[in-house]
Amino acid sequence: MAREILGEGRFTRLVRERGWEYVERTNTSGIVIVIALTAAGELLLIEQHRPPVGARVVELPAGLAGDIAGEEDEALATAAERELLEETGYVARDLRRLTEGPLSAGLTTEIVTVFGTRGAVKVGAGGGDHTEDIAVFPVPLADVPAWLEARVAAGSMVDPKVYAALWFAERLAAAP
Repeated sequence: MAREILGEGRFTRLVRERGWEYVERTNTSGIVIVIALTAAGELLLIEQHRPPVGARVVELPAGLAGDIAGEEDEALATAAERELLEETGYVARDLRRLTEGPLSAGLTTEIVTVFGTRGAVKVGAGGGDHTEDIAVFPVPLADVPAWLEARVAAGSMVDPKVYAALWFAERLAAAP
């Protein structure tokens, strides 16, 4: 069966191939997520409205690499640092690549690279770019599970990657 393009937007393409429909990510060099701990041991979380689910969602700082005109070959680590600063107002001290893998292997070709940092330092307001309305929450690592429960009780949704990030965050915090 031939590959068929069903539709295309600025950053996505809907494809049908061998009876399978999926979304390809286009016009980016990758996707990054940052698990950032402050010197005080707080995990940096963000919350923003996500139109596809019609709700505010608690997430990790994240974004696209290579999506800025003239920066198509942007390194993933550079994008991670940029997204962390843009969304949270914090800069990374010792950014390191932790893992990579598919976000939703049955739906999209997206491969996400996860970076971690500890000792992140606040240098700005954060909140995202002119198209975003991001709230920033530095939450003590030990308090994250209860804090997430409270956000859900208040009507927000939680991206499940936040729960997975706790495993990495605990190891980052304990590392020498």
